[in-house]
Amino acid sequence: MYRFLLTPRWWGINAFVALAIPFCIFMGTWQLGRFEARVDTHQEAERRPDAAKQGAAPLDDLLPVDKDTSGRHATASGRYGKQFLVPGRELNGERGSYVLTLLRTDGGKALPVVRGWLPTGAKAPAAPVGEVTVTGALQASETQNSDGVHTAGGLPSGQLGMISAASLVNLVPDDVYDGWITLSTAPEGMRPVPAAAPQGSALDLKAFQNLGYTLEWFAFAGFVLFMWFRFVRREAEAAKDEALGLDPA
Repeated sequence: MYRFLLTPRWWGINAFVALAIPFCIFMGTWQLGRFEARVDTHQEAERRPDAAKQGAAPLDDLLPVDKDTSGRHATASGRYGKQFLVPGRELNGERGSYVLTLLRTDGGKALPVVRGWLPTGAKAPAAPVGEVTVTGALQASETQNSDGVHTAGGLPSGQLGMISAASLVNLVPDDVYDGWITLSTAPEGMRPVPAAAPQGSALDLKAFQNLGYTLEWFAFAGFVLFMWFRFVRREAEAAKDEALGLDPA
């Protein structure tokens, strides 16, 4: 009754099923592994001690910025120099700008320092003169602005779209640190900017996308197997009717 499985037509069907099911299982397992990795990263970030409570350390001891050092309080000394506004930044639901001032450190490199946040239209106070020592939460260079859009230019002079060494390299003569700090206390007229969570430490939408893809791939595997059994059963019934001399129609 099942000799039809050895016909050339069914060789192709069987080969497809034999390849499709392991492939779907492999892809589903891979997506599940991606989901579990994101969950582990999120749980590890939650178990990590609060960066703000670990005490301040010299800036150079915390570089390069990674998930372990992001948010740690860093100290640096130098003299304030050129100042920029970073527009389009929200704080407590209000739209405004970060006030970013470059600190030329004793080592000769410039450190971007966000001294605070201003509402739109407000004038930024001047930075202190002379030698200063600053302490603030260390942050990684941005790869996109606050709206999630890569900014390539088009802003007025004295403004930046995102805070990164790449956006400052042609605006200042000094080498710029690949990272920045935000002061925990802001001068009068500004509000302090809280440190952001390290990128990739949150359980974001991508994690649930991985989980959804996992279910889809396993569902595909089940569907392929279901349809194969259905076709086999239909073919077997047709062969049985033919053997009995019944009209297959």
